[in-house]
Amino acid sequence: MAQDIRDLLKQDLQEHNKKMPKNHEARFLDKLNKALPEAQKPKFNWMQIAASVVVFIGLSFGAFKYFNNPAVTIDNNVATVENTKTLGDVSPDLKKVEDYYLANINLELSKVKLTPENKEMFDGYVQRLEDLKKEYGKLSVELTQNGPTEQTINALIDNLKFRLNLLHRLREQLKTLSTLDTNQEVI
Repeated sequence: MAQDIRDLLKQDLQEHNKKMPKNHEARFLDKLNKALPEAQKPKFNWMQIAASVVVFIGLSFGAFKYFNNPAVTIDNNVATVENTKTLGDVSPDLKKVEDYYLANINLELSKVKLTPENKEMFDGYVQRLEDLKKEYGKLSVELTQNGPTEQTINALIDNLKFRLNLLHRLREQLKTLSTLDTNQEVI
């Protein structure tokens, strides 16, 4: 069954020199178009374009607000905290301290159960917390403007401690109030 490769190449060249049947290309293109029809261009209606424009404007506005924070200003003893430094900007260890206190403050706030009986007490504590938060904002502005000093850092940490202690006292007073209410109901 061994064949000479030269003979095979001659036969192949003779077959290539033969002409294709008439209309071969047209029939091929018809079959190709039937098997793979041309994809139609997607049509965009005005609603899709309008929705895209709205999304683009929304994202642009969000990016503008996120990346374009002006400097810190203090008006009427109210610090607007924009682009201020925090303890975390001073050092990673202070960031851990700040995160610890803020997480515990939020945890304590989430544990408080507000009832009509304790609403007045709760509102008083919340007002004190807001005052401490404003003071924290002022201290953050001071940290941003004057740079980190030992007094400013200690004051920021003390502020966080005061807020957490305030919430602990609130929780203890609410426990005392609830036990007094249950004791009075029993009697």
